[in-house]
Amino acid sequence: MRAQRALPVEPDARTAAARIVSVDALRGFSLLGILVVNIAFLASGYRMAGMAEPAFGSPSDWAVRWFVTMFAENKFYLLFSFLFGYSFTLQLDSAARQGRAFRPMFLRRLAGLLLIGLAHAVLLFPGDILTTYAVVGLALLFLHRIRPRTAVLLAVALTAVLALGFVLAAVLATLGLDLSGTMTDGAAEAARSDAALSGGFWQIVSEHLRKLSLITVLRVLFQGPAVLAACLLGLAAGKSGALRDLSAHATTLRRLQWTGFTAGLAGASFAALAAWTGVVHKFWGEAVDLATAPLLAAAYAATFLRLLPRVPRIGRALAAPGRMALSNYLAQSLICALIFTGYGLALVDRVSPPMELLIAAGVFAAQVVYSRWWLGGHGYGPVEWLLRYLTYGTRPARPIGASRRLPGRR
Repeated sequence: MRAQRALPVEPDARTAAARIVSVDALRGFSLLGILVVNIAFLASGYRMAGMAEPAFGSPSDWAVRWFVTMFAENKFYLLFSFLFGYSFTLQLDSAARQGRAFRPMFLRRLAGLLLIGLAHAVLLFPGDILTTYAVVGLALLFLHRIRPRTAVLLAVALTAVLALGFVLAAVLATLGLDLSGTMTDGAAEAARSDAALSGGFWQIVSEHLRKLSLITVLRVLFQGPAVLAACLLGLAAGKSGALRDLSAHATTLRRLQWTGFTAGLAGASFAALAAWTGVVHKFWGEAVDLATAPLLAAAYAATFLRLLPRVPRIGRALAAPGRMALSNYLAQSLICALIFTGYGLALVDRVSPPMELLIAAGVFAAQVVYSRWWLGGHGYGPVEWLLRYLTYGTRPARPIGASRRLPGRR
């Protein structure tokens, strides 16, 4: 029996569907980059201590470390944060259309995100970013009425202040005053972490709690403002309608590519030198990376969005995990915990960087397949469903057409 042809779609509806798929695909692309970065920290106590794993020093091992540091670290979480800010504007518009009171609804959503993030940080990965989003969301709620231009200027100012802070720390470090706040004996710290992560449940949880106590200050002073800056750019993009019609912003996208790849890659190279060779002080590398990583992330997004119409199958494949990004983000940590910690195989610091990259590719490929299957019969990912329940206080209704294929599939 031949499949029935789909009913004609109005041009506006087709454009809206394509826009939604492009944003979901960009979110899926960001999720892949986050996994490529996070898997190294989930797999090794040495990486969490800011060191290379001593057991892996081959040229291929170092090639992967340099590749991830230059092209992925501090880029994809900014891109994901940009989309968090953009989605915030979509939620505002949706609440206005439905006549809902946005503030109490969004506060409940942030509370749910905070609870999920705390559980993730304690049980699976102390590098969790959901708790940061929950706190930054309060700032977005306070600032949501600002104009797009003001949001961009505030984001630039935040980034500049962060970079100048690391410049000051670098100057003080050259004078003999080290404000890094890190352990002086990184190797001993890493060995202790490896032993704990290879142990039982309570050992793993205790180690996660200990790490959280060490990195909380860095979260407040570094990651929080950086995430807020990216979210403000997403807020500006949502308010100005920059992603509604990409063809109308082709010139802007080209400029982002040119500026982002030139300045961004130069900054990333400098940061990689600081991270792995000690040629420059790490604080100088952090300062340069803070200033240029957003440019490289913007270049990635601009390139991705410009290429997407030419590779619709890739876009549809990435859109599926992007639609349930929260579930997949948590699942990535769970799968890696089962591979690398005492929850499962306990292979911490026993897997080389190239193999970590292969595992990340395999995990994400499986998530693409699983997400497409899941969304064939559900309107939301499982954790997205839970978050909606916590937000609205009622069992989420299954959206009409939830079992249909993703837009654009035949």
